Amino acid sequence: MKIAITSEGNTLSSLIDSRFGRCAFFAILDTDTQSTEFFPNPAKESSEGAGPAAVQFIASKGVKKIVAGEFGGKIKSLLDNLQIEMLNDSGKSISEIIKQF
Repeated sequence: MKIAITSEGNTLSSLIDSRFGRCAFFAILDTDTQSTEFFPNPAKESSEGAGPAAVQFIASKGVKKIVAGEFGGKIKSLLDNLQIEMLNDSGKSISEIIKQF
């Protein structure tokens, strides 16, 4: 399974980014291979619609769960329709989040 984690940077020591749609990076953990890849968030600088654009991006990567500090109000129904689970967490590094899985 693939899990996206919002990240302030592109290393395992980076902290989880509290913003979903405007996070700096997505760390995508593949629980089958235990590998993690970092992708810049293409929606970060969008003038509007960053959340839905970020949903489209992570859905294109085959993600089934997202861990973020918070999610915007428009995102829940989009993620529900795509059957992507939302998990809230904050104040941890990417490596700490990965250890939970």
